[in-house]
Amino acid sequence: MISSQILQNTIDELHAITRVDFSVLDVEGNEIATTMQQGVVLPQAVAQFADSPADSQVVQDSHFFKIYDEKALEFVLISRGSTEDAYMLGRVAVSEIQNLIVAYKERYDKNNFIQNLLLDNMLLIDIYNRAKKLHIDAEVRRIVYIIETKYEKDNTAMEIVKGLFSSRTRDFITAVDEKSIILVQELSDKEDYAEVEQTANMLRDMLNTEAMSTVRIAYGTIVNEIRQVSRSYKEAKMALDVGKIFYMEKSIIAYNTLGIGRLIYQLPIPLCQMFMKEVFTEVTPEAFDEETLTTINKFFENNLNVSETARQLYIHRNTLVYRLEKLEKSTGLDIRVFDDALTFKIAMMVVNYMKYMEKQV
Repeated sequence: MISSQILQNTIDELHAITRVDFSVLDVEGNEIATTMQQGVVLPQAVAQFADSPADSQVVQDSHFFKIYDEKALEFVLISRGSTEDAYMLGRVAVSEIQNLIVAYKERYDKNNFIQNLLLDNMLLIDIYNRAKKLHIDAEVRRIVYIIETKYEKDNTAMEIVKGLFSSRTRDFITAVDEKSIILVQELSDKEDYAEVEQTANMLRDMLNTEAMSTVRIAYGTIVNEIRQVSRSYKEAKMALDVGKIFYMEKSIIAYNTLGIGRLIYQLPIPLCQMFMKEVFTEVTPEAFDEETLTTINKFFENNLNVSETARQLYIHRNTLVYRLEKLEKSTGLDIRVFDDALTFKIAMMVVNYMKYMEKQV
């Protein structure tokens, strides 16, 4: 439903142009917006007019008009004065408000359509029928971003995103939960993932600066048909979850860059537990101290380069070799060897995944 603030702004502008006073009331005579002094119009007069068969009428030296929403009486508009000019300007105001009702209702319907589309709540035939009715192109390139804010119901962040894309009428900004903002962006034939990444960076930087909020952004893959939008949304959602488990240092996560993390995320927990028992027969990664974990992570960061890792850890090369040999004795894996390093890296990721899933229960 159209807000009272929108109605107030509308009649304020009409009053400024025409110098005629207007009031908008509900069918019971309660004032919603006005440029008149309080108490000029009696509520019972409005209620009586609402019950009458007339669409317009002169009452108390003012013109009364009915405003409909699909044949249902929604508002009563009052144009101050009983002259022909007051009547004509009242009709103009009625037309303006009815057009606003239609526009806002269509916008709400589009938002509702996009939400149901994202959540797979529609049959395939309904998707195309409603898209056609709402004048939404079915066969254009689109991508879905999920912007997760630090706080629930972050209205400031939502308004900033809407402001950034206000000129792009073919993009959609909505939400399906209290902590995320969803952007469904239409792309031209020339735009690709480089431009998508730029958009994600722009959103992150703007929200971090303007909304003073730390955000994480994930996006799915580019799709070519409207029925595939839900797939891009699911990919973005998975990217957000996988990013929290394996790539906490990243604030922007793309589904097509998840790598092995995406595979591990889809493994059942019993299979992960079985794998961990096979890899670590005695000591598990949970038992490693901080020094050992730092050494392992730095070693992987430097692509198994012993000299560079020792330099960055500010330790002698032999000290690093001693730590790696100690790790080999406790786990049976020599991470200086590629195959063992790969097994160890996957095992560490599986541990992080299992910890994350435990917290979700």
